[in-house]
Amino acid sequence: MPIEMSSRRSRITDEEINELISKLQSLLPESRRRSMSRASASKLLKETCSYIKSLHREVDDLSDRLSDLMSTMDSNSPQAEIIRSILRS
Repeated sequence: MPIEMSSRRSRITDEEINELISKLQSLLPESRRRSMSRASASKLLKETCSYIKSLHREVDDLSDRLSDLMSTMDSNSPQAEIIRSILRS
């Protein structure tokens, strides 16, 4: 049974939804996928949201650590220049 996305877009089929769910599941790390074999779409979406939140926390933590490191470093040091060049990439 097709699901209508909007009046301007074509309809998406159950098969396409299943394919998208499968692709989404393949993007999760192996450790999270192991516990989800044949999981419902709802469970997969919840797990994906949880994973994205954990990635956000990790980015925030790394950003804080980098800020702390940069604040203790001489801004003209070779290490500071290396970090700045990496951040510009």
